[in-house]
Amino acid sequence: MAPVTAQTPFDETWLRRFGAARQPNVRLVCLPHAGGAATTFFPLQRQLPPSVEFVAVQYPGRHDRRHERPLRDVHALADRVADVLAPLTDLPLVLFGHSMGAVVGFETAARLERTGANPPIGLVASGRHSPATPRVETVHQRDDDGLIAEITTLSGTDPQILADPDMRAMILPALRADYTAVETYRYDRSFVLRCPVSVFTGTADPRVTEREASAWEPLTSGAFRIERFPGGHFYLEGAERAVATALMRDVRAFSTATAT
Repeated sequence: MAPVTAQTPFDETWLRRFGAARQPNVRLVCLPHAGGAATTFFPLQRQLPPSVEFVAVQYPGRHDRRHERPLRDVHALADRVADVLAPLTDLPLVLFGHSMGAVVGFETAARLERTGANPPIGLVASGRHSPATPRVETVHQRDDDGLIAEITTLSGTDPQILADPDMRAMILPALRADYTAVETYRYDRSFVLRCPVSVFTGTADPRVTEREASAWEPLTSGAFRIERFPGGHFYLEGAERAVATALMRDVRAFSTATAT
């Protein structure tokens, strides 16, 4: 694989490195949920071995990018993420996306495979029903209180943050844009990934049924498996060690499949 050079820069606007990997042999790129940011994955990074270069995507419209207009379309997000990942051919690439991030990860993988530019060796889709099982979802059309009620139900944000008017005003534009993106997204049924796909779900996730999790399988011609963790939609919180163990098992399986 070609090394990263000055002509193929690591885009620090979109991509954030956490930790210092020593002699990394794989790059794990994590894509956040609706309203989430790159820092969401920091507790997970601490559980991974130093052989993994841990990278998280920072969408526009949040944290240090809060003055940028958030994107309201999954395809536009995937276009940008694929663009910044395509030149980074020095390490094998694994995508891990949670909730909305699972869909952005799928579309990013599709773009990289279509172009042949740094295709991933595997995708881990977490906490999201398969794109092949579309729903009518209208959370993005609710007023602010309705939008906040949804994320409160899913326990995805600290209630103290939601109770602060200034914090609410800061997070709502990106949150609404993300819900608009994921709820208006439609899957192109003509495309199937070549890389293997693993699906992680919470056993009590009210947004992903067993049938919907299994429906990811037809979206790949590679290997497929499902792993279930105790908990709801945000089962990752407090289960970082177990999730990291499962991720590393998948990374090893993806690497072996690529080598054969």
